[in-house]
Amino acid sequence: MAEIKVGIVMGSDSDWPLVKKACETLDKFGVAYETRVISAHRTPEVAIEYSSSAERRGLKVIIAAAGGAAHLAGVLAAATVLPVIGIPVAGGALNGLDALYATVQMPSGVPVATVAVGSAGPTNAALLAVQILGTSDQELRERFREHKAALKAKVAAANDRIHQEG
Repeated sequence: MAEIKVGIVMGSDSDWPLVKKACETLDKFGVAYETRVISAHRTPEVAIEYSSSAERRGLKVIIAAAGGAAHLAGVLAAATVLPVIGIPVAGGALNGLDALYATVQMPSGVPVATVAVGSAGPTNAALLAVQILGTSDQELRERFREHKAALKAKVAAANDRIHQEG
């Protein structure tokens, strides 16, 4: 079994349909991960233990998805030296704006890389994790390079198709 390198934490199991997209993206790159439901507010001691033990357990990156007050990524970042990527989850009265602010507005010294609210967020969080891991894994970096080339080819094909129709 591959060494687990990414920890994916969600504040609630209702975040799973969104978070699953990050898992699917990591699967495409062959990056092993683990998933957990941990609440920053209801189980703060579990969040701190998870994050503070992550490096010792071999994790290299943590992805945290949360909505509403969305303190999960910040709590995890406070207890580790590993990079933390926050996914603000849409919902509630402010449709994710509160989650975005809570995730992106971290105090100096406790960084959380933050991706988009919505369906692009989980995919981009996983891709950012792949890029981070690729700094020390040439094979993974090459797979990411191939991914970027495929994106470029897709745009070129779309451009050709539009010009052929016009």
